[in-house]
Amino acid sequence: MNKRKLGNSGLEVSVLGFGCMGLSFPNAPTKEDSIKLIRSAVEHGVTFFDTAQGYGENELLVGEALEPLRNEVVIATKFGFKDGDGRLGLDSSPENIKAVAEASLKRLRTDVIDLFYQHRFDPNVPIEDVAGAVKDLIKEGKVKHFGLCEVNAETIRKANAVLPVTALQSEYSMFYREPEDKIIPTLEELGIGFVPFSPLGKGFLTGTINADVELDKTDARNMSPRFSKENREANQALVDLVVSIAKDKNATPAQIALGWLLAQKLFIVPIPGTSKLHRLQENIGATNVSLTNDELSKINAALATIKIVGERYPAQVQQKLGK
Repeated sequence: MNKRKLGNSGLEVSVLGFGCMGLSFPNAPTKEDSIKLIRSAVEHGVTFFDTAQGYGENELLVGEALEPLRNEVVIATKFGFKDGDGRLGLDSSPENIKAVAEASLKRLRTDVIDLFYQHRFDPNVPIEDVAGAVKDLIKEGKVKHFGLCEVNAETIRKANAVLPVTALQSEYSMFYREPEDKIIPTLEELGIGFVPFSPLGKGFLTGTINADVELDKTDARNMSPRFSKENREANQALVDLVVSIAKDKNATPAQIALGWLLAQKLFIVPIPGTSKLHRLQENIGATNVSLTNDELSKINAALATIKIVGERYPAQVQQKLGK
C-alpha cells in the first residue's frame, strides 16, 4: 500500500489507517479474532492504527496485537476524559495528560506513543497549556507527535503556535462535509495532516443501510438523529449517488466513498474501522480506485444538490462536545 505524510511533520503512514474503536464495543469479535484482524491489516499494508484511552479495553487489545509488529506500525492514541470515560466529563489538565501518557504506554506495550491526540477540546484548560504538556512529553521521549480532534480553526492555530500539530482527527466524508469550509484550508496553510474518522458515514455510505433497515438495539447509531428512519429516508439520495458511481467504476460504494476522500487532498488519511476481514479487504481496495478530475467535479456538483438531514449527535452530546 502507498504511504502519505501527515502534513509537514514527516510522519509517514499508510494511505488508509485502521480505526480500532469498534473492536471494543458491543457485538465486537472475540479478542483472538480482533488480534487476527489487526495483524491481517498489517499484512495488507496498513501501518496506522488509531485507539484511545476512552475506548474501554481497546489500548490493551491494540498493544497485544501490535507488540510483535511494533517497528512496522504507527500507533495513535488519545487523552482528555476523566478516568478515560467520556460520561465523566473532560480533563485535559497537564497533570492528567502526563498520567494518561504513562498509563497508555503500559497498555500499548511500547516505550513511545507515535501520535498523541487531545480527544476533545477542554474549555477549562487553555489549549496552549495542553500543547505545552505534550511538548514536555516529546522532550522526555514518551511521545513523538501531537494531534487534536474536533476543534475549530482558531484552536488549531493557537496550539500550533506552541507545538507543531501533526494531525487533526475529525469526522469527514461525503455524509459530513463541514470541514471543507474553514478546517481543511487551515490545515493546508499550516502543513497539518487530516485524519477523517467515520469516513463511511458510520456505514451509511456502504449502501447497506436504508430507511427499511432495523438497527440492532445495541447499535450506537440509534442515538444519532441522522440515523432516524425519517432522516435515513431523506438522505437516501446520497446513497443512491454513491451506488451509481460505484457501478460505473466497477467498485463498491464504500470504495467510492474512501476514494473520494483520498482524492480531496494528499494530506488526508482516513481511518475506517471494521470488525470483519472481508470489509477490511474491501476498504483497502479503495486505494486502487482512481477518480479523474472530471469525475470528481461531477460528483461534487451532484453532492452540492443534496441536503443532508439530521445532526450527528443528540442535543445533549452536542452540548458536551461544545458543538
